[in-house]
Amino acid sequence: MTHRHAFTSKDLLIYLVREFVDLLLPYIMRMVNASLSQGRLPDSQKHAVVFPLLNKTGLDTSDMANYRPVSNVSFLSKLVERAVAKQLNDYSELLPRHQSAYRKPESMETAMFTYCLMC
Repeated sequence: MTHRHAFTSKDLLIYLVREFVDLLLPYIMRMVNASLSQGRLPDSQKHAVVFPLLNKTGLDTSDMANYRPVSNVSFLSKLVERAVAKQLNDYSELLPRHQSAYRKPESMETAMFTYCLMC
């Protein structure tokens, strides 16, 4: 098996969840639902690995202004984030009319276009 990158613990976790999804799903659902009902993530999930990513290839790699931070969050926090986004989409009529975040297929371009039309 060839990989484009080194096999990490995150890759292992994803593999295990896919392999044993039938067994793990009730526990994962319980953790996600507990986070949603409590309105917070467990402390164990409140961490991220942050690394700099070059904005565009060809930029000066010695200038830190050419980088942006990228955060890798835990598997569970990503699932909770997706569950919250889905719930927001299900009740999108509660969001302000011109808010583009959390709406499909809205984007930054849609928000800017709407703003320009209002001017």
